[in-house]
Amino acid sequence: MVARREPLIRIGSPAHTVFEYSLLVIGSLVMAASFNCFLNPNQIATGGVSGISTIIQHLSGLNPAITQWALNIPIFLLALWLLGGHFGVKAAVGSVIFPLCVLVTSHIGVPTHNPLLAAVYGGIGVGLGLGIVFRGRGSPGGLGLAAQILHKYTGLSLGFSVAVFDGLVIISSALVFTPENALYGMIGLFVTTKTIDIVQVGFNYAKVAFIISDHSDAIRKAILFDLDRGLTELNGSGGFTGETRNVMMVVVKQNEVSRLKTLVQSVDPQAFVILSETNEVLGEGFKRHA
Repeated sequence: MVARREPLIRIGSPAHTVFEYSLLVIGSLVMAASFNCFLNPNQIATGGVSGISTIIQHLSGLNPAITQWALNIPIFLLALWLLGGHFGVKAAVGSVIFPLCVLVTSHIGVPTHNPLLAAVYGGIGVGLGLGIVFRGRGSPGGLGLAAQILHKYTGLSLGFSVAVFDGLVIISSALVFTPENALYGMIGLFVTTKTIDIVQVGFNYAKVAFIISDHSDAIRKAILFDLDRGLTELNGSGGFTGETRNVMMVVVKQNEVSRLKTLVQSVDPQAFVILSETNEVLGEGFKRHA
């Protein structure tokens, strides 16, 4: 019997709480540095309160951190009143910490004035920071909370509500700066969303295989002992014949796919195999639970 491994940090413990707040601070610093290095100096507004602060700085010269505090805190209080406190203390902390990080990193040098490079690398940095914050189950506050309010009181989906606010910021940047800046902002926003996905699920892509065969016992032994992978047997029935069939489900890494197909084919060339992409696998033999 294989002993169950305990997680490195037990969820709910004081150490786990410290870990999550550390991720909130680290993620905020990464976002702030990307904002000050790439997006703000090149007048690229990718949405959110940070995008608004870029526009306001251009119009009035006001420090972006001041604008962000001036918007984040009232939005948080409004969300607290209209939504209740279920989104937690972390949203309050994030509403304060992120502008503070923007202020602290405001004197970082600007590595490029090429707007395309700024949009891409700024989007990567902001997405990386947000992904780290989300991994710690935190929130930077801002228009994300405003989108939750819109979602609750209009019935619009949360994703669409976020897009509404980000879209308004990008449209405003087209009016204040140039339409070209707004297009770069859309590129940055797209890169940010993709980077968040990568941080959340990682690069540990795997395949899920469903195998249907008349020689399921032999294939099961080949997978267990030759491929050294576990599997799950599901009960199924043929849609046309109604016959009971075993469906074997096995998760393999990318570099094991060819070997799996070879093993199955060597046992039963007529086996029916379905391969499907999966983004993240947690458990024995794959990624450990956080």
